[in-house]
Amino acid sequence: MEAYELEGVLAIILSLSIPIVAILMVFISEIKKKKHDTELRLALIQAGTDADTAKVLIEEQQKKHSKYGPLRAGCFFAGAGLGAVCNALCGVSTGDIYFWMAIAGGVGVGLLIAFVIEYKLSKKDDEEVQK
Repeated sequence: MEAYELEGVLAIILSLSIPIVAILMVFISEIKKKKHDTELRLALIQAGTDADTAKVLIEEQQKKHSKYGPLRAGCFFAGAGLGAVCNALCGVSTGDIYFWMAIAGGVGVGLLIAFVIEYKLSKKDDEEVQK
């Protein structure tokens, strides 16, 4: 087998192994997360908290972070689209570094807008809870 044929075979094998490794890493991280949650729940129970309260405390901690996930994703993609529209209006080609800089800038603006909206909504929720 010649060197260029070996490079092609190696490239195919490596490109096919990337999704397999990614899937394995997701499963491993989920298993570690569940193990950590179980250890935390056991520590809370040993500290004198009943099992149901410990379970609720851990579940609320996880749900709290995903409340504004769709807002962040929407603003992320809206910002990327805004960057792409700016590229189209300015006539920037995809091979140019300014193409990716405009998209990254749009994503940054979108995430900044998502942060401001999320901050205001969480502040409003906190005020409603205090009433």
